[in-house]
Amino acid sequence: MTSTDTPETALGSPAPGAAADRRRWFALAIVMTAAFMDLVDVTIVNIAIPSIQRDAGATFSQIQWITAGYALAFAAGLVTGGRLGDIHGRKRLFLLGVAGFTVASALCGFAVNPEMLVASRILQGAMAAMMVPQVLSIVHATFPAHERGKVFGLFGAIVGLGAVSGPLLGALLTEWNLFGLEWRPIFLINLPVGVVALILGRRFISESKAPKALKLDLVGVALVTLGLLMLLYPLTRGRELGWPLWGYLSMAGSLAVFAALVAYERRKTARDGSPLVELSLFKVKSFAAGIAVQTVFGVALGIFFLVWTLYMQIGLGWSPLRAGLTGVPFSIAVSAAAGMSVQLLVPRFGRKVLQAGALVMAIGVLLYIWESDRYGMGIASWQMALPLVVMGAGMGFIVAPLTDAVLSDVPREHSGSASGLINTVQQMGNALGLGLVSVLFFGEIGDRLTAAQVGPAFVNAFQHALGWVAAVLAVIFLLMFALPKRPAQHVEGAQDEPVTQDQGQDQDQGPGPDQSQNQDELIPAGQG
Repeated sequence: MTSTDTPETALGSPAPGAAADRRRWFALAIVMTAAFMDLVDVTIVNIAIPSIQRDAGATFSQIQWITAGYALAFAAGLVTGGRLGDIHGRKRLFLLGVAGFTVASALCGFAVNPEMLVASRILQGAMAAMMVPQVLSIVHATFPAHERGKVFGLFGAIVGLGAVSGPLLGALLTEWNLFGLEWRPIFLINLPVGVVALILGRRFISESKAPKALKLDLVGVALVTLGLLMLLYPLTRGRELGWPLWGYLSMAGSLAVFAALVAYERRKTARDGSPLVELSLFKVKSFAAGIAVQTVFGVALGIFFLVWTLYMQIGLGWSPLRAGLTGVPFSIAVSAAAGMSVQLLVPRFGRKVLQAGALVMAIGVLLYIWESDRYGMGIASWQMALPLVVMGAGMGFIVAPLTDAVLSDVPREHSGSASGLINTVQQMGNALGLGLVSVLFFGEIGDRLTAAQVGPAFVNAFQHALGWVAAVLAVIFLLMFALPKRPAQHVEGAQDEPVTQDQGQDQDQGPGPDQSQNQDELIPAGQG
């Protein structure tokens, strides 16, 4: 058996043939379903905010924390969740995260008051932080390098589908008012999905962990959590509180906390080799460059998706369902382009595909600005289709190959930490983008508007904010020059490419003693 067959062997399969391969792809379907559940949950709440405010009697501050509490807990726990998976096993942490996410979803759905809903959303975000980093880690540890391109293509398609289907699903569930439950089904829909993922995950996912014993770095956890909260809390609540001085001091202080984290992690690495953040990852050029691109890309997405929703529902006065349906072309374009880019284009053109994606997405943004200006308040959904398709295609060319590029050279024993960092910086970028909305969007809208002035003011602010999104995409294009011209798995003879039958190893032969030195420890399913 080749090293590519290791995950199937870990599952205890009697034969290394099609049955073992099916088990591996079943495992992929399970973790992708959980990732989709998280992506939808991030966006599904926004569309139901008016219903929650009306039915639960929530204040504006509580409404803000229903969304912000999830994001803060999610971002603060991602690196820790990734490292816990490296230490205790990715399958174990994934299943714990799914179970906790399902329970938290039930608590959200049956919340008796806004305070309980806010607390349950914070718990939900913390459980997502335990679950989500394991998705990329399980993929990285289960699939050999030459197959990961296809897998990350599927992941990119899931990202695109989840980004837009959340608002659409939220609109449908809210307007249907199932069993008179108003907004509650947007949370309760996670229950059957979570239960099925738990049952199938126990059977089909193989366990993996770092090959050497690691310990959880509690000081690192505290510093990461403190630094992220000091940065993200003022960004989240700054506009509501009038951008107080302490908010700016807190954000500036977060830089000192992150500097202290780096210094401590260096000493921790030298002392026992078990840091929370594996700083050696940043010596990998593809990882360091990809993290920078991921952060700035998160800023662009954070700005766009929020102002887009406000533009359609408040500026144009559209219903949640119409706004959700308008985004369907975008979702389809992202999914199609993501699969095409990784499977067909990146192996041939490498980094140029990602750079083309940034340019195409910027063209779509500029086209959207032009159409919004030309048609004003009379713009129709079908007129938005062209810029949304162009933008979606550009995003699809970026989102899947970027994940592939960031993780391509990462050692498997650090895949949990790496995937946690990827998700964390994207959340940080999104939070920064959401904070900038207060300046780039609301800063263009007057404080006291008549009913007749609201629509034109929102249309103008939308165009202004999208101009900045186009500028950010131009920065992303330039940053991409620091990415490798081709991901390592597409380079012939790359070090992390598993030995295949074509390279002369017999399928029935066991792996040599030195073949697994740099791979994760894979544990038989009965022991996981």
